[in-house]
Amino acid sequence: MDYGFKFLVASRVARSIGLIFVTLSSSLYLSLLGLRPGEIGLVFAGVIASTTLQALTLGALGDRKGYKKALLIGEGFAVFGTLVISLTSWVPLVVSALIVAGIGGTAGGARGVYSPGLTALVMSNWSEERERVKRIGLLTSVSSISAIGGSLMLSLKSFLPVKDVEAYRLLFAVAFVLLLTSFTSLLFVKEAPRPRKTTAFMRESSLRYVAKVIAVNSLGGFGLGLAIPLLPLWFSLRFHLSSFQIGLVFTGNYVATSLGSVLATKSPFEALRVASITRLLNGVFLMTMALSPFPLLASALYVARGFNAGFGAPNRTVVNVRGIHEEDYGTASSLQGVATRISQLSSGLGGYLMEVSIPLPLLLGGAFQAASGYLYPKLLGGKNKGEHHGYDKS
Repeated sequence: MDYGFKFLVASRVARSIGLIFVTLSSSLYLSLLGLRPGEIGLVFAGVIASTTLQALTLGALGDRKGYKKALLIGEGFAVFGTLVISLTSWVPLVVSALIVAGIGGTAGGARGVYSPGLTALVMSNWSEERERVKRIGLLTSVSSISAIGGSLMLSLKSFLPVKDVEAYRLLFAVAFVLLLTSFTSLLFVKEAPRPRKTTAFMRESSLRYVAKVIAVNSLGGFGLGLAIPLLPLWFSLRFHLSSFQIGLVFTGNYVATSLGSVLATKSPFEALRVASITRLLNGVFLMTMALSPFPLLASALYVARGFNAGFGAPNRTVVNVRGIHEEDYGTASSLQGVATRISQLSSGLGGYLMEVSIPLPLLLGGAFQAASGYLYPKLLGGKNKGEHHGYDKS
């Protein structure tokens, strides 16, 4: 069955354009409103804490009430927050809205794909591993290519005939309409029948596998938090790029991420090996960017990192659920997401490191990501490979 997959794709398209614009522009906008990099890092730590709480509660809700409901509730927070920041530039309210909505921070090409319940819904609707990679790869690809719309919106801001603050608010209103469209599209997505939840929390076998995934992803998440949330501001401070130029850099990144995700759907390579190598290379690209003396070279490295990340993301998603029982998909995905998001609270530290030395967040963040990639096969290889628990959806 298709389960309304085209509506899920439509949701990710609209979500990516709106969400990526807000995510890319949030650090620049908060800086325009007078916040220092360290303060912006703390705001993003609050955003990450909010998304952590959402992931934990909505994942458990999804196992019991349905993953589609979890997706809708999570999208509702983003719709509300974007509406608020389009209506006001009062700093306390803007910061509160970003935190409640969970918008801001990492602006990679896959940012528009994942929200609480998405991974669990795909894994529940399609049980064969290569089909899962194909579906996640397609979603990642269309989301990444659609994210170009968000980065071009940031570039467009420079040409609007209004002051900077008003230009941002006008584009935030456009992002609100797009996120509302995403919410509406989700109403038409269907969900396969799944096994009734038989445990209060999670099966022991699932929990053991989740613990391994959490260990390796938390290391990578800590590095991601140090380097990525403030990356638009990093390009501004390091190379004095304008919002137009920064938008072009991220446009190239999103094109590359989309291409990588398309190729991932056709890859004959084993998922765990791909997940490991691409995560390691993600870190290497960040460290090389930090040492780059030229804006064009740093931008090209970030575009190359986008391709690598796009190729690896669908494979990592599949590997992360290999050893998990079907009735635990929502809770397990939430726990993994919670652990990764908690580790990304390092964004607060990243802001202060940037005040000490601009290259430092990318150097340290890249090192942690590379270490995470090295540990992937050490912790996640073994008996759970390709495991399927055989629940009949017919």
